[in-house]
Amino acid sequence: MKFIISFSFLYFATLFSYAQKELKQNIQVVDSLYKEDQFYFGLTYNLIGKKPRGLSQSGFSGGFHAGYTKDMPINKNRNKAIGFGLGLSLNSFNQNMLITENSKGDYLFQIIDNTEIAFTKNRFSTYMVEMPIEFRWRTSTPTDYKFWRIYTGFKLGYVFTNSYKFEGTPEDIKLTNISAINNLQYGLTLAAGYNTWNFYLYYALNPIFNDTAKIDNKVINANAIKIGLMFYIL
Repeated sequence: MKFIISFSFLYFATLFSYAQKELKQNIQVVDSLYKEDQFYFGLTYNLIGKKPRGLSQSGFSGGFHAGYTKDMPINKNRNKAIGFGLGLSLNSFNQNMLITENSKGDYLFQIIDNTEIAFTKNRFSTYMVEMPIEFRWRTSTPTDYKFWRIYTGFKLGYVFTNSYKFEGTPEDIKLTNISAINNLQYGLTLAAGYNTWNFYLYYALNPIFNDTAKIDNKVINANAIKIGLMFYIL
């Protein structure tokens, strides 16, 4: 009888000890003060808005965007926040506007007449440092890392260099650091989606070119519109 009691006690003590160990292993540490600090990567199709008469795009005009956003929750549930970011943005625009530089260093713009000028490539590109500022709403919780999100905001960009490349007749043209391109570019942003995959939209509030860029003595007020996908990684 004593043997049975001793054996039963030892059995249940061992079982209880094992259960405690399993419980400790399965306990998940919950961070009630979590933040959605994120790396972001984006791919966009770049459009030109407010185009001057005759300007059209051809081929693929792409953009690549990458950076890091610091998350600052503003409510108790931490599903609303302000985000401040820093990143890089590379953008190209394929179109039919010829850019040349005269002997005085002035830049001249004209719409290409296909009956007079043949070309295989005509593209200008911008490379900028960007700072996104976002209002962030999401369905996240301290333990749920897959959630719906809507991020709206404002993005400020500084063009640290730009380039232009033309391949055609009568000769190829390569230009860099065109002063007629605005160094400061800014616009409104929207990102919405689930988990990693998100629709992205950028609408520039100021023109790509400054007031010195003219066609037929009219200022080119064209702005950038970027549509694509944005990926967020914790």
